[in-house]
Amino acid sequence: MITFAGTAYPAIVMGVLGLAFGALLAFASIKFFVETDERVSKIREILPGANCGGCGYPGCDGYADGVVTGGAKTGLCAAGGPEVSRLIAQIMGTAAEDPIPMRAYLKCAGSAKTSPRNAAYEGIRDCKSAAVLPGTSPNACPFCCMGFGTCADVCVFGALSIVNGLASVDPDKCVGCGTCVAACPKSVLALAPRASCVQVACNSKWRGPDVKKICSAGCIACGLCARSCPAKAITVENNLAVINENCTNCGTCISKCPVKCITYITEKETERMSA
Repeated sequence: MITFAGTAYPAIVMGVLGLAFGALLAFASIKFFVETDERVSKIREILPGANCGGCGYPGCDGYADGVVTGGAKTGLCAAGGPEVSRLIAQIMGTAAEDPIPMRAYLKCAGSAKTSPRNAAYEGIRDCKSAAVLPGTSPNACPFCCMGFGTCADVCVFGALSIVNGLASVDPDKCVGCGTCVAACPKSVLALAPRASCVQVACNSKWRGPDVKKICSAGCIACGLCARSCPAKAITVENNLAVINENCTNCGTCISKCPVKCITYITEKETERMSA
């Protein structure tokens, strides 16, 4: 009769079980193998690799898979622009989608000079952390840019910085992905077509008299811009001037605005905010 030492028997049993499970896994990998569509890897190769999330998918890998298997549009990569959109369309065998070039802009001109801060914030230098304070902001205006740079921290393109206590967008670096817009707890950043040069630099929903008490650069909802616009491109909604797609960038509203909260958002934005 064959006998095994006390330590040999468990080793043999484990070895047999290992072989059995290995064979089972090998069989399962063959039986349930799902072939990867080569178009996913081709699309991934031409994406910029920024993983900014502006397309609405979890990184470039997620977007490539979304185009092939999820029916995602081919023109969602803001970082890649029209050229990447065209290449993706070629791979998918569809007509190219021409995305509208966008850029971020700040809906606020409430610097420390025009809108005094009413509290000394000593917490984490992060807008989302500061936004949970009683009153929702250390600033006098609860709709104001908080200036702690959360938007700059999340921008992988280095397009945002804090200038004079406010977020400033570098148009040469901004690709219009919208990551900063999603990160801002005050919704004071927005996207606009690059062709739309005239924007309202205010985010307040308060009535005019209340705005004037806390900010000399805030919209007072007087309606002069709407009444003077030759293209009828401006309305006043929730005590705030809103410019729509009919705007021709004529600048009439800029000259009529008594508080100068309507301005050209151009390559000179950083200079304007530093003044």
